[in-house]
Amino acid sequence: MSGGRRDGRRRPGPAAAPAGGGPGRVRLIGGRWRGTRLEVPAVAGLRPTSDRVRETLFNWLMPTLPGARVLDLFAGSGALGLEAVSRGAAGAVLVERDRELAQALRALAARLPGGDAVEVVQADARHWLDAAPQAAFDIAFVDPPFADGLWEAVLPRLSAALVPDGWLYVEAPATAAPAPPPGWTLHREGRTREVRYALYRRGGGAVSSPANESAD
Repeated sequence: MSGGRRDGRRRPGPAAAPAGGGPGRVRLIGGRWRGTRLEVPAVAGLRPTSDRVRETLFNWLMPTLPGARVLDLFAGSGALGLEAVSRGAAGAVLVERDRELAQALRALAARLPGGDAVEVVQADARHWLDAAPQAAFDIAFVDPPFADGLWEAVLPRLSAALVPDGWLYVEAPATAAPAPPPGWTLHREGRTREVRYALYRRGGGAVSSPANESAD
């Protein structure tokens, strides 16, 4: 779940849920909602996406975000979808299967000025994609629970939901490289000690050569 995944491992650092059992927090780092704190419940294995990775990703997406329609398929804390809207996306659909997390995201969106641009759906991502509207999104974030191995189940389903020249962000363990659907080209990628993150583009003209970056 982007912004916070239950993958059976604890991620070190201040963004992770503290060992004492209280909630952790991540924050939005850019745009109109910059500094907004997102609660990360003290659930074993909940893994927030680091600030550095998000900053790198949104630097890549900067020319594309204004007016974009965004899908955050494994929302977790909501950090990716909310960051996108904060930085200029027209709207975002956040899909989250955990009922409590989905309720918390709805409550947060209701408190944010302009938060009606955020739709939170409590559903299993695979089932939701089977009924998703076609060509409804310009950008999709795919950062599932690592232990569940859901990339192969959701990536082929995503193509119909994205516009022909859409963008696809995929996060996975550092040792893994889930294959995007046919027709997608690697635009940029980076790694931390634990995570490989990659941005792909489909169609829409020339794509810049891949650049390897590190967020450590």
